[in-house]
Amino acid sequence: MWQKFTLYDFRVIAHYLGVLVLFLAVAQCVPFVVACLVGEWSAASRYLLGVGIALIVGSLLRMCLVQPGKLSPKHALAVTGFAWLVLTLLGSVPMVLSGHFGSYLDAVFECMSAWTTTGASVAQDINHMAIADNMWRFTMQCIGGQGVVVIALSLGLFGRAVDSSLYSSEGRSEHVIPNIMQTARFIVRFSAAFIIIGTVMLSLLCFFIGMEPLRAFFNGLWLSVASFNTGGMASMSPGILYYHSGLIELVVMVLILLGSINFTLHSEVWKGRIDHFFKDIEIRTLAIWLSIVVAAFVAALCTANLYDELPTLLRRGVFTVVAAFSSTGFQTISVNQMTTVVSSGALLIIVFCMAIGGSAGSTTGGIKVMRVGILAKELVAYIKDLLAPASARQVVTYYHVGRRPLNTDLVRANLAVFMLYGIMFLVTTIATVAYGYDAATSLFESVSMVSNIGMSSGIIQPGMPDMLKLLYIFDMWAGRLEYVTLIALLVSIVASFRPRRRSRRVR
Repeated sequence: MWQKFTLYDFRVIAHYLGVLVLFLAVAQCVPFVVACLVGEWSAASRYLLGVGIALIVGSLLRMCLVQPGKLSPKHALAVTGFAWLVLTLLGSVPMVLSGHFGSYLDAVFECMSAWTTTGASVAQDINHMAIADNMWRFTMQCIGGQGVVVIALSLGLFGRAVDSSLYSSEGRSEHVIPNIMQTARFIVRFSAAFIIIGTVMLSLLCFFIGMEPLRAFFNGLWLSVASFNTGGMASMSPGILYYHSGLIELVVMVLILLGSINFTLHSEVWKGRIDHFFKDIEIRTLAIWLSIVVAAFVAALCTANLYDELPTLLRRGVFTVVAAFSSTGFQTISVNQMTTVVSSGALLIIVFCMAIGGSAGSTTGGIKVMRVGILAKELVAYIKDLLAPASARQVVTYYHVGRRPLNTDLVRANLAVFMLYGIMFLVTTIATVAYGYDAATSLFESVSMVSNIGMSSGIIQPGMPDMLKLLYIFDMWAGRLEYVTLIALLVSIVASFRPRRRSRRVR
């Protein structure tokens, strides 16, 4: 029987959504302060308006229930699911007033892309966007990469009403530290440390390639945030190609790889347990998978005669694969080259790479290599069972911060997620083709949106159909929640409004 929401449940959910909306008001102070410091008064007024709207909406939501009790698992599910949507709708207000978006829907698309660390953009004349507007885009991407709920937990915004269900509802099933709040704080502190280090290095590199100090600092900060949080948004229309620097691409790749690894493994390495890192099923699966994909993609690029020099070919090939599997989405191959020079085989390789994604419990999107490794283990075990005598029984285990049994429930859960992603890949591709786009580019774009990658083959632009924008917004939202959470939430809401059947009396 499906769980139903009562009126009291909706009031509890509204209260905690109000807490997150008030946090949004605080987050919008970042671009407001930046606008004041650099003298962008028009932008400052827009973000002041955004802060005011968020304060009013957040306060009204909290008043729905002044003193709620402890969050239950179904409350946590709803709070997390609706948070991304509510924060996107409210965070879009200053963006749509900036003049860089053709409609409110375009601004919603941009903000959903930022919150979910997808990185796709429909902004117009992005090269002349205000520093404050760019700061807001990357602030959303930073918060979204860490997880809105994770940051709220680390700041203690939910008080004593939290348990593991709120943490797990954001797609994080592992606790780095037994205590939930300490786990959230470790993730935030660890990420902040590497973002700061990345900002220093990238700012210096931007300064050395000829940027003014202030501009170099902002570009270094935005690149560092987009890289570690595997968001891939850019402050200039050419993206990462704008910098024309192999050193910048190298630092970006290191940050991407750090952000693509499970925070639990980062914690184990921090504690000196390096053997856990190299024995882990995720790391081994990732190493095998990336080796195959890099070799195949570089070979495909060779046939396209895209680059004359082998070092450039290897650098661009490896960078593209790293950006694709990690869901970062930076492109060192232009959209025009993607659609006219690169072969369909190379595009298909990147599609598979984007679909799988990086590590579970990291900032990446996609199906995740953990699930691929577990299903591969189960497949090998199934074949062994077929070949073994009827009386033989084998115990299948996998290594992830210790030896763990591979049980039926785990395999079934991973298969469910695999199937849901596959269905959404198919549905989104069919819908895109229905609007007259080529099948190969439609598949590329669909996998990019569903897996929160942000790479584009040219379909994502301000002039694309509104219904396609709505579909991609849903894909980004659902992909960030990994579908199971969203489906459970939607079914529970529908069941709540379904009238109860009266039971007939039997004489």
